[in-house]
Amino acid sequence: MIVREIEYSDAAAFWQMQFQLDKETSYMMYEPNERVRNDNSINNLIKNSIEGKALLLVAEEDKQIVGFLSGQRGGPNRIKHTAYIVVGIREAYRGQGIGSEFFKRLDLWARAKNITRLELTVVCTNHIAKKLYEKNGFVIEGVKKKSMLVNGEFIDEFYMAKLL
Repeated sequence: MIVREIEYSDAAAFWQMQFQLDKETSYMMYEPNERVRNDNSINNLIKNSIEGKALLLVAEEDKQIVGFLSGQRGGPNRIKHTAYIVVGIREAYRGQGIGSEFFKRLDLWARAKNITRLELTVVCTNHIAKKLYEKNGFVIEGVKKKSMLVNGEFIDEFYMAKLL
């Protein structure tokens, strides 16, 4: 397993991994087949990561992207010290240490960029992800009620954060 920063040549494989991930879990934002391919958006994400304005890590197995961690730094001056985190790992590759490696690298990046607050949300029933986040220093700060509508039911998310 290789964990590395994304490259421009990864754009199509990155989108395909996200598209597949949407089919494997109800914990991500998009429903199956809802995600629309937008090469400009993907290339902007990659560009921001390469230029150091954001972080976009991928996990690769047999030259296939199987997971990602995105850290988007706050833009306005008052929130430049923060980054919003999104993590996704394909089902067959969970429990293999990818998430832990992502968070080690996230901490290094955040410290190098003078980011002192990392934020994320997680579906309240996603106990495995919540445990990973807690293991890596995140704490629950609140509950976002009726955050998403999944399979006709409203679900809540935890707001979690880590201070560096």
